[in-house]
Amino acid sequence: MEVRVQIFVGLGNPGGKYARNRHNIGFMALDRIAEDHGFGPWRARFQGEVSEGRLGGDKVLLLKPGTFMNLSGQAVGEAMRFFKLEPADVTVFHDELDLAPGKCRVKSGGGHAGHNGLRSIHAHIGEAYDRVRLGIGHPGRKDLVAAYVLHDFHKADEDWLDDLLRGISDGADALARGDTGKFQNAVALRVNPPRSSGGKQEKPAPQAAKPGQAKPKAEGAQERMPRPDDRSPLQKLADKFR
Repeated sequence: MEVRVQIFVGLGNPGGKYARNRHNIGFMALDRIAEDHGFGPWRARFQGEVSEGRLGGDKVLLLKPGTFMNLSGQAVGEAMRFFKLEPADVTVFHDELDLAPGKCRVKSGGGHAGHNGLRSIHAHIGEAYDRVRLGIGHPGRKDLVAAYVLHDFHKADEDWLDDLLRGISDGADALARGDTGKFQNAVALRVNPPRSSGGKQEKPAPQAAKPGQAKPKAEGAQERMPRPDDRSPLQKLADKFR
């Protein structure tokens, strides 16, 4: 049986200066997959860095283009031609402004929505490839987008970012098999784990009094002290016969 070859592409900009940028979340996703699934060491090839391994029974080439973002298609096209692959054999991981932080969606084909990395890939291999859209949120104004994507993730983002990357790694086998539903479920289980059946902890209900016991006091009620009996001996005697 012939082994299928796939290319997983992560988009980002090369160099330590950009390593933690929001724009580099595609690189981060591939790094996590390579580490968790025992891929080979990263080495220079196809105008970028590659790491080889297996997912879902297929041979998978992880590719981080070494060109800057707006030239990403050069590396993708070169690798695809070398292995004689079709665009459908390529899956691109990229940052997505139109998704809330931590959200993940898989898409096949379609436009590039102004993303410079996707625009370049479109120009080199067409639009019939798969994308894993990784939500980073939107700064709110179009003129702020460039600075936003080229800024590092904030410290407050670390928890959801780590969950998202772990979920991507958990579902990588399913993604390679084409089971996008199972892949997205794996991500959701990390990002939004199911709550325990108890949910929010409730205050325990007051216990019922056992036979012969006084009823439990309501929460916050103060204990009343017995009043002293200041009646005269004659009054006490008279009260007995009432």
